[in-house]
Amino acid sequence: MDVTQSLDDLANVLTELSEKPLDIGLHVRHIHLAQSLEGDEAGLNGAREMMTDFLAADEAVWVPLIDSRHKSVDLDTLNGVEELLNLYERAEEDYLSIPLLQRHLQFLIDRHEHYVSEGTRPDDLGEVFTAGWTRNAIGEVVKKGLVHLAQSHLLWDSQRDWELEMLEAAPAAERAHLIEHIQLLHLARLKQPHLNSEDTGQSYSSFTTNYKAPQEYESLQISAKKLRVQGENAYNRREARESSLSQSSYSLEGYAQYIAVERRAKSPDLFVLTGVFERAIAEASKRRFNGEEGAEAALRSFWVGYADTLRINDAGGGVEFRVLRRAIRSVPGSGELWARYIRYLERVSLSEIPPENLPAVADVYTRAFGTKLLDSDIDQIVPVTLARAGYEHEDNVNEEAVGNLIGVLENGIDLVRKASKIGDTKLRLEKYLVDVYQNLVGLPQNAIEVWNAASKHSKSSYQVWILFTDLLIKLDQHDDARRIFVDTHGKNIDWPEAIWEAWIAFEHAHGSVEQIDFCLDKIENAQIQLNARRMKEAARAMQAAYEQAANSAPQAPVQVVEEQIPMDVDTTTERGTKRGAEDDPPKDHKKVKLEPKAPPLKRDRENSTVFVADLPHDATEEELRVLFKDCGSIREIKRTPLPNALVATVEFEGRDCVPAALTKDKKRIRGEVEVAVHLAWKSTLYVTNFPESADDASMRNLFGTYGTIFDIRWPSKKFKTTRRFCYVQFTSPAAAEAALELNGRELEPGHPMNVFLSNPERKKERTDQDANEREIYVAGLSKFTTQKDLENLFKTYGEVKEVRMTTDNSGKSKGFAFVEFTDEQTAQAALAANNYELKNRRIAVTLSDSRVKAKNRNAAPETGLGRQAEIRSRSIRIRNVPSGTQEGLLQQFFEKITRVKRLELFADLGEAVVELETSADAGKLLLRTEPLIFNGTTLSLAEEGSTAAPPTSGGHFVPRGAISKPRAGLGSRKQAKAGANSANPAKPFVAAGASSSARANAGGKGQDEFRKMLGGS
Repeated sequence: MDVTQSLDDLANVLTELSEKPLDIGLHVRHIHLAQSLEGDEAGLNGAREMMTDFLAADEAVWVPLIDSRHKSVDLDTLNGVEELLNLYERAEEDYLSIPLLQRHLQFLIDRHEHYVSEGTRPDDLGEVFTAGWTRNAIGEVVKKGLVHLAQSHLLWDSQRDWELEMLEAAPAAERAHLIEHIQLLHLARLKQPHLNSEDTGQSYSSFTTNYKAPQEYESLQISAKKLRVQGENAYNRREARESSLSQSSYSLEGYAQYIAVERRAKSPDLFVLTGVFERAIAEASKRRFNGEEGAEAALRSFWVGYADTLRINDAGGGVEFRVLRRAIRSVPGSGELWARYIRYLERVSLSEIPPENLPAVADVYTRAFGTKLLDSDIDQIVPVTLARAGYEHEDNVNEEAVGNLIGVLENGIDLVRKASKIGDTKLRLEKYLVDVYQNLVGLPQNAIEVWNAASKHSKSSYQVWILFTDLLIKLDQHDDARRIFVDTHGKNIDWPEAIWEAWIAFEHAHGSVEQIDFCLDKIENAQIQLNARRMKEAARAMQAAYEQAANSAPQAPVQVVEEQIPMDVDTTTERGTKRGAEDDPPKDHKKVKLEPKAPPLKRDRENSTVFVADLPHDATEEELRVLFKDCGSIREIKRTPLPNALVATVEFEGRDCVPAALTKDKKRIRGEVEVAVHLAWKSTLYVTNFPESADDASMRNLFGTYGTIFDIRWPSKKFKTTRRFCYVQFTSPAAAEAALELNGRELEPGHPMNVFLSNPERKKERTDQDANEREIYVAGLSKFTTQKDLENLFKTYGEVKEVRMTTDNSGKSKGFAFVEFTDEQTAQAALAANNYELKNRRIAVTLSDSRVKAKNRNAAPETGLGRQAEIRSRSIRIRNVPSGTQEGLLQQFFEKITRVKRLELFADLGEAVVELETSADAGKLLLRTEPLIFNGTTLSLAEEGSTAAPPTSGGHFVPRGAISKPRAGLGSRKQAKAGANSANPAKPFVAAGASSSARANAGGKGQDEFRKMLGGS
């Protein structure tokens, strides 16, 4: 970046920070701009210090700041030491950071060792860095990190080693005290859940051997064992979740799931919960600093959950207060946290002995709005206002308090209306104020004025008018209520039916016959007008949808998309769509019918599905059915909770229902929350040509910066292992359009990634079954045949997409090949090449079965097994597969562990079969001791063949015996005559899961051979 431009940007950021010093985004920009100015270390540290003065910062800010201060202060003076130690204390107060605690711990140990080796300490230091002071300081640092189950040993082990060194060097008079201290240190540690409890037990055993009387050893170990079992059991219960968290790269979703499980426990462990919350909060802070989408919302959610957990479990000791103060320093724009802070102060102020030096509620309320971060967000304004109003309401006998209460509510209503033209759809503050006027101070006319003012601001809200008329009816002002019904029944209100029903009920209860008839007539006319308006809206929406489908941009060039993009990505192949075993290829290949088959009937998901976002977190399927009930027949509704949102997909029976459904965009559920409705494909991207190493996590990291990702769908590779594409679906079309800037970006040199909107109107239908119909199998080839020979032969029938010919070590053909064409008709035409003479050999040409990649059915020379047995020997059955698993994701999971050849999922059984490269790989995977945790579920493994295979309609790795490629024509080699091997009849095959005795009787390999096989891999 140009230096002049950087300086200008820096000046602008500083100006903005002077107005909004609590804006985290501005501080991050400030630091990044300072980093871009090379050589300005003072300016960079100034930017870091400015952030730490106003907001909580993570280790990325604190560590370089502490390092700089460490170099600049005089550590031989008390002021210099205290300055650095205070900096450590401030840093550790913000977020849990094991690296930061390790630095602090090492600083204490190093300085103490320095003065011990020097033999003297400066008098100015007083007690600082004496053995006792250092011991206490080290203990406080280690205590802060003990809640980290996976990394606390990095701190405690250093503390133990230092204590043992001090014991060795201590004079005899002090040894007894130190031995007791170290023993208690070990015993307390054994009770705590931590990763290396076995090492801690060994450490205690060595300690008692060296420093305790021999006759005490056994009793001490028995007592320690009881404590150790307690800590080990606590950790073992969480080991699967820790492993799952690690496998998810410590994702925020992983932390949210971990926390949810711990909070649901019958007796929550506050020690463990504290650690998980602290780790989750620290991770969310790092991701927010790096600009990750959704990290701010997750950070707020974690802090709110942390505070609630401490309150519910009665943490005591001022813990909740300290956490709330840290929380508002971390996310000062969270109204929910400010509200909890106020309610905490109210709660403790009413206790028998309230704590001293607590801030006043009024001051906290003022601080909250003084941040200037709440004013533009209704969901932050309302909670703080309600919390302050609740505090004032508690003292309702005091006239001043009642006046404050009314003033707070009226001020909150004004802030809400300034923040949004619509206002608070739940009308929480208005309801509270009406209740105060009506029931607390007895001023019903003031209550009426509240609803009158609300109706002017929220004219289209049915709730305002319903509440307004309810109050008038309750006050017996029936004429005024009827006048409102007459005025509003024909207006453009978000839920006019609710107004009509309320009017009818009112007239039946309070009106005359004429008034009832008048009401019904008016409502009938309003209904006719409403239906006409909705029909027009549906027609406009349909027209707009089709126009956008035709002109959606940017799109791939048509020829590229048609060549690469499959239409659907299904997690499992639908049963019944594969060719059955009895459907042998036609024997007379010259009489193949070239008429195209009728396409199978298929659900038009892309054009018949709408995506619904911005739903209330507890919205039900029934509420969605009510919302879309007048749009057409609904086939399926799927609700999907995300970490900070709830979304849904609504699939209709036909695409003609979608235009009406799109008119529900910006409509309200419960009359409160506006939902967003769009065609599902508009927020979906088709992505291809990314690096072969890319997986689900890397794609989420890449695309997650543009918005919230709903799902990433990966193709199955059971038919073609070279498939490299995926569909990335966001929760909003805007995020998908923003991510289109990745189109053409080279993640690997020379391989620009393709990113297109997944418009079904621009894509060509294709399934794996169709791919089989476009591929032919060629057998009987001469060993001198080349790939070019095959290309020249078959391009006469049409465009050849790919020729795959297997060769031996010398590069000569093994006798067969696969040729893939661009369309099915060309492949059918190429069948005419059957019995064609090529290189003095007559070749056999049939349609390909992608599951059978080799003609050879004889024994594999490297194993001595038949082909089917050889495949079974390197295949493993996976059980306990979670519902809804994507086949592609499950394969990615195993590819990180071992070498996968292919994987097939049987969703209806909750099982899968994975075929590995070698039987040695299969043996190693079966002997693996670590649990395999996929999506929070522990998978179990078994040898393939140990149970009955799944139904044949599901597809197998092992080719069916009934489907065989016809042998080549005149040039084929004849089979050996029967009886040539009659002296050595074939041994019966025994399944991999059979008993050892059965294998022995069958002549199968024993354990020695199995070990040799593993050793040779």
